[in-house]
Amino acid sequence: MDLRHTMKGRRAMAAVAITTGLLLTVSGCGGGDGDDKPKTASSSSQSGKRGGDGAEQESPTASQDQVLAEVKGDAVTLTIASAVRDGGGFVTVSGKVTNSGGQFWVASNWRGDERELSRNGASMAGASLVDSKGKKKYLVLRDTQGRCLCTKFNGGGVEAGQTADWFAQFPAPPADTTAVDFQVGSMPPASIEISEG
Repeated sequence: MDLRHTMKGRRAMAAVAITTGLLLTVSGCGGGDGDDKPKTASSSSQSGKRGGDGAEQESPTASQDQVLAEVKGDAVTLTIASAVRDGGGFVTVSGKVTNSGGQFWVASNWRGDERELSRNGASMAGASLVDSKGKKKYLVLRDTQGRCLCTKFNGGGVEAGQTADWFAQFPAPPADTTAVDFQVGSMPPASIEISEG
């Protein structure tokens, strides 16, 4: 039953993408005098809200500017820019961590408590997604050697006043679950919405 809903959702997303592409093509190729063209261009860019043509809508910079959630801990601020459900059954969460303190921030307590994860060093390996509706906790995915599918911080953390990008991949919750809490280390939980990729 879940596979049927997933396939139905994929078909719907494909239909929306094709329709959007055709509308952009038609509006770009439409004739008319000079007064109509600026109106068409501005209305198409405002309907997308993320940029002009299809390539710009999915650019990393557009998603980097977006903020789904932001939580503050001791000397660091964790910003979540995106949480995207992948067709392969994954959710990739990404964002930035900013060290607003006066000293080097060590990410050691973000690697998790499991013995297998200790080999990842300072990383996002201890992050989790909590689905309170389904009463499940999803841990960061790892490969067969116990390495997390997540960011490992160079040098063990982030320098004072610096910002570092991060990502973490998780098993995807059921398709009808769109709201989850992201948790890592001693940071407060961050409520985020999962979007379809």
